[in-house]
Parts: sequence; structure tokens; C-alpha cells
Amino acid sequence: MMKVLLLNGSPHKEGCTYTALAEVAKGLAQQGVESEILHVGGANVSGCMACGGCRKTGKCVFNNDEVNAVAERIEEYSGFVVGSPVHYAAASGAITSFLDRLFYICSSKMALKPGAAIVSCRRAGTSATLDQLNKYFTIANMPVVSSQYWNMVHGSTPEEVKKDEEGLQTMRVLGRNMAWLIRSIEAGKNAGIAPPEREERKWTNFIR
Repeated sequence: MMKVLLLNGSPHKEGCTYTALAEVAKGLAQQGVESEILHVGGANVSGCMACGGCRKTGKCVFNNDEVNAVAERIEEYSGFVVGSPVHYAAASGAITSFLDRLFYICSSKMALKPGAAIVSCRRAGTSATLDQLNKYFTIANMPVVSSQYWNMVHGSTPEEVKKDEEGLQTMRVLGRNMAWLIRSIEAGKNAGIAPPEREERKWTNFIR
């Protein structure tokens, strides 16, 4: 079964970001791919303390939010979409803290699975926010899925977002593109195409 996890990083469970994610889900469904929208932006999400505890146990030491629960199920998903409103030309604090810890725990299990970011705003700050969110995928060996325009919608309310016809179309196209890539990866596996060989990680710093 192919399934995509859509993370809603807005404090509003069914606000503008949810409206955009729901449209991505439509595009996925049109291609026969299931999806699940998980609201994480309304919770009190702890920030990473760089304690290193997860290296020893595979779990974050904080257990008061959904990070560990998602990490335990990460292999169930074929792809990931992260959604956030724009807060001061950046992603919400909740989704930033959530992704910092999630990727620290299990980015290796997310490698080679498609990822995409979508953002919602009233007016501006979307490009900077998209750049921030896409960096999680590009440091984790994840193919980044695009659409026919940058993955953003505009509006102050869900009703206004629903009037952004170009933005909503961008979301649907994104969903269909992700479904196509997921299916292509699965077809490659079935045809015996091996994933890229992983090299031993090299670690350097710039202090000599």
C-alpha cells in the first residue's frame, strides 16, 4: 500500500494550511495513493536539546508530542508533505521543532522517499519558508517533488484560499506528481533496479 503523510504545522487544525494540504490529498487520491493529514501545529512541541539521547535509544527523550509516534510509523509511508503557515518569513515554530527532532531520529529511514513542502500566507514570505522546509529533504537523500508553480497558496482564511484557484491547482498537481514519482520508484524496485549505493559518511569541520 502506498501512503503519504501530510504534516499540518499550522496552529489552526482546519485553517489555510489544511485547506492546501487537503487539495494535495485530492491529487494523490486521483492517482490511487492514500494520504493521512496529521495536525502537529497546535501542540506544545518541544525543541531539540541536542542531548544525543535518540542516538542511544532511537527515540526522542521528549514524549509529550507526536514526534516519537510518527518516527515509529515512518516506514509505513511512501512519501511526505510538510505544510506550514508563514510566520515572519519562516515556518511555524511547532513544525520547525517537530522536523528538527524527527529528522534527527529517523532521516535514514526517510532516505529516497519523496518529500515536498507547501506553505500558506496572506501576502509574502513564502519563498523563504519553502527554502527552509526543503532543506530537511535535501540533507536526507530525499527526492524533492515540485509542481507547476512554487508550492504556495494565499489568503487569510480558508475561504480566501479556496478563491486562489492557481494555488489550489498547484497543490493538486503536486499531489499527482508525487503519486507518479512514488509509483515510478515502486516500479523500479519491482524491475530489480537497486537503490544508489550508500557511501560511508565523511565528517569534517573547518576548525584545524
